[in-house]
Amino acid sequence: MSSDFEGYEQDFAVLTAEITNKIARVPRLPPDEKKQVVANVEKQLEEAKELLEQMDLEVREIPPQSRGMYSNRMRSYKQEMGKLETDFRAHLLDNTERLERSSRRLEAGYQIAVETEQIGQEMLENLSHDREKIQRARERLRETDANLGKSSRVLTGMLRRISSRPFSGPHTVPWEPSPCCTRGVPAHLPTRPIIQNRILIVLLAIVLVITILTAITFSVRRH
Repeated sequence: MSSDFEGYEQDFAVLTAEITNKIARVPRLPPDEKKQVVANVEKQLEEAKELLEQMDLEVREIPPQSRGMYSNRMRSYKQEMGKLETDFRAHLLDNTERLERSSRRLEAGYQIAVETEQIGQEMLENLSHDREKIQRARERLRETDANLGKSSRVLTGMLRRISSRPFSGPHTVPWEPSPCCTRGVPAHLPTRPIIQNRILIVLLAIVLVITILTAITFSVRRH
């Protein structure tokens, strides 16, 4: 009977030594190999539990006067078994937490990359839209400059024609003072058409200035 118990003891000692060695290696293993080692350790832990059950049955068969020594050894083995299971779960939990932290970091990095890409896309769209607005403003300025030049040339030509055209005809009537007002009056005074000509020139000049200022104000506001 005691020989069977001692055989189980030897198997249990070898098995727990292998389990302890593999548990210590788990954190340093690559993912694929780690899964295989973890599965192997779980299987060996079950085998160790079965050995403890066999050893417990053997102790029960021992006579009461000799059972005390074996019972103390069984308590030591059960404590060792409990410690192995605790260490194994601790390593698994630690490894799981590391994986979760790595996964969270990867997700955070991916989210930052996505947000950065969206911001970049929006900036490109805004730049494209602003470029179109600037191009349209430049086209409007060129059109306004062309219209101002055309208006200026037309009004300038009108002013030149009016200022250079002689006034004659039935409406050109010289001013003749009455006999009672001849004293102290110049012999030659400007006729009414000449005065009207000067007034028209002034009005056209005012219209030209107003047109130019209006066009410039409109262009600045549109820009």
